[in-house]
Amino acid sequence: MSNVSFALLCSTLAGLTTSLGGIIIFFTQKNNKSILISSLAFASGVMITVSITDLIPESYTLLKNYLYLFPTLIIIAIFFVIGIIFSMLIDYYLPEQKEGNLYKVGIISMLAIIAHNIPEGIATFLSTSSNVKLGLSLSLAIALHNIPEGISISIPIYYATKSRGRAIAYTFISGISELFGAILALLFLKNIMNNFIMGCLLAIIAGIMTHIASYELLPTSLSYNNKRLTIIFFILGSIIMIINHYL
Repeated sequence: MSNVSFALLCSTLAGLTTSLGGIIIFFTQKNNKSILISSLAFASGVMITVSITDLIPESYTLLKNYLYLFPTLIIIAIFFVIGIIFSMLIDYYLPEQKEGNLYKVGIISMLAIIAHNIPEGIATFLSTSSNVKLGLSLSLAIALHNIPEGISISIPIYYATKSRGRAIAYTFISGISELFGAILALLFLKNIMNNFIMGCLLAIIAGIMTHIASYELLPTSLSYNNKRLTIIFFILGSIIMIINHYL
C-alpha cells in the first residue's frame, strides 16, 4: 500500500470513530433526561477543552514562526473571534425546526464538527503521507477525541427526532468529512497549504467550537435543572480530553 493510500485510510478511520459516539443512543431510553443532560455537558467540556488545550496552542505553534509573540496572539484572537461570529451567523440563520431546540443543537454541533474534521483530515493526510509513524500517532489522537464529538451530535438529534437512523446518519456525515479533508489535501492543497493558513484555520475552529459549547450545548444541558449532573459531566469531559492530550 502506498503512503497516499495509507494516508487516506488513516483519515477515513479516524473520522469514522465519530460514529462510535453515536452508538450511545442504542443504550438509552427516549425519555431518559439524565443521559441527555450528561451527554450535552460532557460534549461541551470536550469541545472547550479541545479548543484550549489543542487547537489554540497548535495554532500558536504554527504561527509563531511567521510573527513575533504579540502579533501572533493578535492574529489568533482575530481568527478566534471570526470563528465565533461564523458560528453565531449559522445559529441565527439556521431555520427553526419543528423538532425543537435540541434538533438545532444537534445540527449546529454537526456543522461545527465538520468544520473541525476537514482541517484534521488535511493534517492527517499530509503528516501520514510524509511520515507514517507521525501520521499514525496523529490519527489515534484524533480518533480518541472524535468519539465524544459524535455524542454531541447523536444525542440531541435522537432526543429531538426519536430516530436512531437520523442520529447515526448525521454522525456519519460529520465523521466522513475527515476523508473529504484528506481528498482536498491530495487534489488541491498539498502544494499550497502552509503553517500560516493552517494556524489561522485552527483558531477559527477553536472559536466555532467554543461558541457551540458555551452557547448551545452547556445552556441546553443546564435548562433541564440538574446543575450537579451538568457540572460533573462537564468536568469529566474536560478531564478525559486533557488525559488524551498527554497520551
